[in-house]
Amino acid sequence: MSDPAVASALLLGGFVLLMILRVPITYSLASVSLVTAIYLKIPLMAIVQQMVQGVRSFSLLAIPFFILAGEMMSQGGIARKLIELANVFVGRIQGGLAMVNCMDSMFFGGISGSAVADVASTGTIIIPMMKMKGYDEDFAVALTVASSTQGVIIPPSHNMIIYSLAAGGVSVGRLFLAGYIPGISLGLSMMIISFIIAKKRNYPKEPKVSFKDALKISKDAFLGLMTAVIIMGGVISGVFTATESAAIAVVYAFFITFFVYKEIPLKAMKGILYNSLKTLSMVMALIAAA
Repeated sequence: MSDPAVASALLLGGFVLLMILRVPITYSLASVSLVTAIYLKIPLMAIVQQMVQGVRSFSLLAIPFFILAGEMMSQGGIARKLIELANVFVGRIQGGLAMVNCMDSMFFGGISGSAVADVASTGTIIIPMMKMKGYDEDFAVALTVASSTQGVIIPPSHNMIIYSLAAGGVSVGRLFLAGYIPGISLGLSMMIISFIIAKKRNYPKEPKVSFKDALKISKDAFLGLMTAVIIMGGVISGVFTATESAAIAVVYAFFITFFVYKEIPLKAMKGILYNSLKTLSMVMALIAAA
């Protein structure tokens, strides 16, 4: 007869061991679950059925749509425009680029809902900028990674959609609303810490942006920021569900990326789809293994 205590120890201990060995989390979860199931004499077919059932949900359709919308806007130049917009607000303060990094993660988190998309899109721009201005590389990288966590808190968050399903159907709209205050608070806290570190290390401030340039930058970034307004406005007002809002976000992102900003050709869509599928495969494999 199988001992539940031994099974629990096998599950937890095996997972911790594999994580220490740096085995990818998806493989770690799947491996220890399989071994534990064999120990408990659970039919292997039941495991396969449970994995399939884990990703068979209408609400999960929102995740690939949000990933695709974020990837389009990332490659379409919106990340750079959001960095320029954040620079208008906080760039002139000492350590301004560090605070721009944090604020940009707030903006982009409200579009993509993904920490991975945030790092991939803004990190390639902001980290070289910070290094060129005299910021320490380790500080720039650490701040970029840390601030990207706002992407999983500020709506539309993939994690909130997954939690909604795991918790038995908690309202995604309410979860989205609950994410704003902690997400913004986290961003502001990081900005304060960045300012303190900038003072100690004597990091520079950026030149003040003229009113005319500020208006132009705000105008350029406005359409990108409207993505978050459309998503949350529709969900909160009840016009459409989180899944429907994600689909609308894709259509909107496609339009402004290829027909308004026009910074990349339409043939770039092949690469965008490929990158989106790579990210999606990691997310869905993790959900299935969990």
